[in-house]
Amino acid sequence: MMKKICILFVSVLALISCQNKKEIKIDQKNSLAYAKGFTIINYDTYKKVIIHNPYKNADRKYEYLLVPKENKIPKHKDAVQIIRTPVKKIVVTSSSHIPLLELLEEEQSLVGFPNTDFISSTKTRKLVETGDVRELGKAEYLNTEVLLDVNPEIVMSFAVDKPNKSFQMIQKLGVPVLLNGDWLEETPLGRAEWIRLFGALYQKEKEADSIFNHIKKEYNAAKELAIRAKNKPTVLSGSIFQDVWYLPAGESFIAKYFEDAQTNYLWKDSKGTGSLSLNFENVFEKGQKANYWIGCSLTTSKEELVNANAHYQKFDPFINDQIYTFGKLKGAKGGLFYFELGPIQPHIILKDIIKIAHPELLPNYKPYFFSKLE
Repeated sequence: MMKKICILFVSVLALISCQNKKEIKIDQKNSLAYAKGFTIINYDTYKKVIIHNPYKNADRKYEYLLVPKENKIPKHKDAVQIIRTPVKKIVVTSSSHIPLLELLEEEQSLVGFPNTDFISSTKTRKLVETGDVRELGKAEYLNTEVLLDVNPEIVMSFAVDKPNKSFQMIQKLGVPVLLNGDWLEETPLGRAEWIRLFGALYQKEKEADSIFNHIKKEYNAAKELAIRAKNKPTVLSGSIFQDVWYLPAGESFIAKYFEDAQTNYLWKDSKGTGSLSLNFENVFEKGQKANYWIGCSLTTSKEELVNANAHYQKFDPFINDQIYTFGKLKGAKGGLFYFELGPIQPHIILKDIIKIAHPELLPNYKPYFFSKLE
């Protein structure tokens, strides 16, 4: 009998020992509320990041293990990339990632960026001017020689419709490449929530949560304010490029701004999360009588708009001086703050649109990103 008890005791100890060797999954979704493009799964000694939608019509997901530098790397598939945390040296390839680094007070970790003229933030521009942030050429074809010289622990990039071949080369050099698909989110808050991914990279999850919760609170407060509007003015957006009028699709995050600002975006019922490609006649037929034209490409004056296409003069918003642009607010080297800062400040963009469409709701507010075309 005693022998059987001993055998049972040893078996239980062996079972417990085997269970202890397994990684314990703690939190499946990491409290993501709006973002659909990524998931963070917390284990007891590392985190797994899954990028679900890294580029348009992606046929695969990308997985990364975020492993603290003091911990051992767990077993993983060859396709899974390892990122050691907290990150101390990073390369990002979109100016929209710069404010997230700054909000987490990690801008000093940025060691390289393609086309540094696109960086508008004065804080990070100082790092460019002192040589702490190196010029890396073009986002599509990073200068690998300089990249190796700055020796980043991670390159955060993006892809439009497929991964660039240069990413594979960078990975072969031993540098993990994380594809950021925030621009494919369907809501403004979904895009802003990607700061949680940055928080995980820097082991600053609490700080990232606090920042996002503030943004969410401000956005929802503005959204609630807009509900008081007594009417929904019609809105036209976009502009012509090479005979094609590009404007936000009805399921895009831009269309979501118009919806939350209590406006009637004339293409709200169209499908897609990106842009629509229409001819002038279709846009003119539907949008000629629009109350507002919000987001008229990068033009900074009505004269410039007419020089681009004389037909713009036929629209009511042109006649009634109700065209608004984000093209005037620029950094020292010409970079646009709307593209850099806008994604992480959606509450400010929403307030701008509310001020344009319903000025009585925000009598003392001055738009930050948008200004009237004169």
